[in-house]
Amino acid sequence: MTAPLTPPHQPSSNDPWQTPPNWGGPGGSHLIGAHQPGGLPGAPEEKALAPELRRAAVVALLLTVCGVALGLLWLWLAPRVPLISDSTAVFLNDSEGEEAIGADGTFVLLGLAFGAVSAALVFWFQRRGGIALVVALALGGLLGSLLAWRLGVWLGPTQDVVEHARAVGKGVVFDAPLQLRAKGALLAWPLGAMAVHLALTALFGPRDPEPEWGVFPGGPWAPGVGGPVAGAPGSGGPEAGGPAGGGVPPVPPAQP
Repeated sequence: MTAPLTPPHQPSSNDPWQTPPNWGGPGGSHLIGAHQPGGLPGAPEEKALAPELRRAAVVALLLTVCGVALGLLWLWLAPRVPLISDSTAVFLNDSEGEEAIGADGTFVLLGLAFGAVSAALVFWFQRRGGIALVVALALGGLLGSLLAWRLGVWLGPTQDVVEHARAVGKGVVFDAPLQLRAKGALLAWPLGAMAVHLALTALFGPRDPEPEWGVFPGGPWAPGVGGPVAGAPGSGGPEAGGPAGGGVPPVPPAQP
């Protein structure tokens, strides 16, 4: 019987199973901190996020201002509801008319048109897209719809129907106040904008490059031979902390 060459309490320096990976050395220092959450201050991700947020804020502000145009168009195109008074009460001049529904429908159609045009313009100038622009489209469209609604009501016929009936006199037809009875019409602009922007991004947006799978030439895992690609995580190659040759590490010598 021969004595073991290496004491049990001292691992051999040539044993690949006992050698720890050089995480702090030249080959592994770049891996440390590469996947740290948050990264270092002033990371490229943080620098790229600030311009995107600024562009999104500008888009939301411009869409909100465009609500003035929507309100003026709604006031101009919405059908009027005719009323008449007999000096005791106010009645509909045409009880079977659909002017009240027509005002809501006009607002919905105008909102969809504004949403489609705004989404097309945003996609034309900012083809990269991003969640910030989509949120800006939705928020700006909603704020623009609210502004258009209140502006149309304010510029339309007076809300005091009784006083208006007294002013025009008995038996004279006058217009009812402009109202938006279906408040869900306020969502026509943001929903239309998001739908059109999603369709344009899917059809004409930039595509992610296809991944390229490399094969280590002359390695033990060549094409046609089973096993992972050399250099892939868990393959035992140099990038995974295995032996330099990229092959299977040798089996440690048996201890007597």
